[in-house]
Amino acid sequence: MSTIHIFDPALCCSTGVCGVDVDQQLVDFSADLDWAKQNGAQIERFNLAQQPMAFAENAVVKAFLERSGAEALPLILVDGEVALAGRYPNRTELARWTGMVATEEKSESGCCGGSRCC
Repeated sequence: MSTIHIFDPALCCSTGVCGVDVDQQLVDFSADLDWAKQNGAQIERFNLAQQPMAFAENAVVKAFLERSGAEALPLILVDGEVALAGRYPNRTELARWTGMVATEEKSESGCCGGSRCC
């Protein structure tokens, strides 16, 4: 299975899912990340504010930051190679990179569930 390294921009906490104004993109990504880890994915996440040496010590990440700047984060490496930059991966992308089968968690009773749509 591939190893995924996620290099986050400076976040208030390790996940960015904290405070009163939480970014929904980070909430969704956090759920997808938990799903991937529960299914055996090897994923490490680094926060620029809390772990700057991880950025400085990785040649690929350091070159990316010198070329594109911190505003181009997040940067996702799969087996040490750039797989995605500028946004977080979705569950399908995580599954593809790790060889898993993506599953969507949809409620049959929720909006657009079953044969009815909102």
